[in-house]
Amino acid sequence: MDLESSLSSSHPTPTPRRRLGGWRAVKYIIGNESFEKLSSMSLISNITVYLSTQYNVNGIFVVNVVNIWSGTSNVATLAGAFIADTCLGRYRTLLYGSIASLLGMGTVMLTAALHQLRPPHCNAEDSGHCPQPHLWQLLVLFAGLGLLSIGAGGIRPCNVAFGADQFDTTTEKGKSQLESFFNWWYLSFTIALLVALTGVVYVQTNVSWTLGFAIPTICFFFSISIFLMGRHTYIIAEPRGSMFTDMSRVIIAACRRRKHSVSSYSFYDPPMEDSSCGEKLIHTERFKWLDRAAIIVNPEEELDEQGKPKNPWRLCSLQQVEGLKCLVSIIPVWISGIGCFIVFNQPNTFGILQAMQSNRSIGPHFKFPPGWMNLAGMISLSIWIIIYERVFIKLGKKFTGKERRLTMEQRITIGIVLSILSMIVSGIVEKHRRDAALKTGSFVSPTSFAFLIPQHALTGLMEAFALVALMEFFTMHMPEHMRTVAGAIFFLTLSVASYLSSFLVDVIHIVSAKTAKSPWVGGHDLNQNRLDYYYVTIAVIGTLNLLYFVFFASRFVRGYDSKVKLTENVDRSDLPVKDEEC
Repeated sequence: MDLESSLSSSHPTPTPRRRLGGWRAVKYIIGNESFEKLSSMSLISNITVYLSTQYNVNGIFVVNVVNIWSGTSNVATLAGAFIADTCLGRYRTLLYGSIASLLGMGTVMLTAALHQLRPPHCNAEDSGHCPQPHLWQLLVLFAGLGLLSIGAGGIRPCNVAFGADQFDTTTEKGKSQLESFFNWWYLSFTIALLVALTGVVYVQTNVSWTLGFAIPTICFFFSISIFLMGRHTYIIAEPRGSMFTDMSRVIIAACRRRKHSVSSYSFYDPPMEDSSCGEKLIHTERFKWLDRAAIIVNPEEELDEQGKPKNPWRLCSLQQVEGLKCLVSIIPVWISGIGCFIVFNQPNTFGILQAMQSNRSIGPHFKFPPGWMNLAGMISLSIWIIIYERVFIKLGKKFTGKERRLTMEQRITIGIVLSILSMIVSGIVEKHRRDAALKTGSFVSPTSFAFLIPQHALTGLMEAFALVALMEFFTMHMPEHMRTVAGAIFFLTLSVASYLSSFLVDVIHIVSAKTAKSPWVGGHDLNQNRLDYYYVTIAVIGTLNLLYFVFFASRFVRGYDSKVKLTENVDRSDLPVKDEEC
């Protein structure tokens, strides 16, 4: 009985929706996310410093390791979404992902605790002549980072989706609660980071890397404990099969029927068997070539006695087709998100390297840890969300009588503009920092680290506008049963942006080394590079992305904003339930 009880606590039996969910369940999910982010971000914020000071690697190697690790963690969300949808469900995927992250953080802690797992210590000024780490030492570190990526693959696509499952979005109250959930979910762990990362990063940099990594390892344990504490309050949906499989079936079936005319046949459109999947998607006229996957050419050969397809790879339902159409329709906005989030990767790499070669002294006895630079972005993000939720919306309701929010299009546009401004400011500050260092002939510039705060704050505001808006757009644009896919798509945006950042760094290094007096990036000394030119290049890419979004991709967001306004202006309480269009 003990074993049976233990298993039942890890795999709780779903209970009717009306008795579970809501904010009562969400508080445990947010608590789990807060401790998980506290743990992972304490490493992400300081991984550049750790690699530079403890492994004697600098320049492009550091940037590539950070970007590739970040990209791998985000792309792993696709595998996590597939596993959650096909066999484990969101609850267990979150639980197992948290356990993998705990093991990964413990491995990274061992690299700090055992000096045999690292090369001998070396001063930053002499890092060009320092002994490099052995391959097996790097493999141990990469094993820990790999486990953290596996954990992220389970946690990231499911956390927001699992939280959204706790609200009934068929009611106006549930939709309003869900919209607030996105902001409060983001704000809650950001505040936890502001409170805890200051201490954790300081301990890592100024006290002990071993203790500094032991703290997030313990936090991962608390994260799992809090998540399990709320197991009896959750709405737990059973896995219904992967949408990725359905998408593959639609594409293959449509290709097989490419010679058939859609207008000549009827569609396979059975009634929904599971009401928990949400509202039924209506048939739309967009991307009509996909409709071929649902046409019934020969009923006797294609349908069994129960009216179901004999071969799901030859005949799909209209619901499967419309699900793929929903995904295809977000691709233009997804591309724009990639261009925006290339900026998102800069503070944790070159921004930290800039801080390491700036004057970080505050008084005679204290030096500002480079990993603290990210606090500027988190503070600006938190301040804006509080002002938006508690001041902006309430004032709008006071003067207009209705709850007014910035549209999705407005938030994403503002976020892209802020990303451009962040890179322009970064370039100006880097030129000033570099010129001051060359003038004095020192490795560390006399320019204060405080000059770097505006660029980090602008990045945080970009995150508050664009990142939160894109997260909401991907989740709300998809049908309810595709929310795990929506979470995976969001993190895939960050993943591709990370890989592109690494690619851009390598290309710019190679080209500038051949054509310029000195490479723009690369090497252990930023004073010998032209990082300001690199920032201007990213700003130019951001400007092109802004034009692309304003003149093309924004129309796909505008349709969602129109639906939101319609819902706000029409009392739908007395209207019959209608099919949903994503």
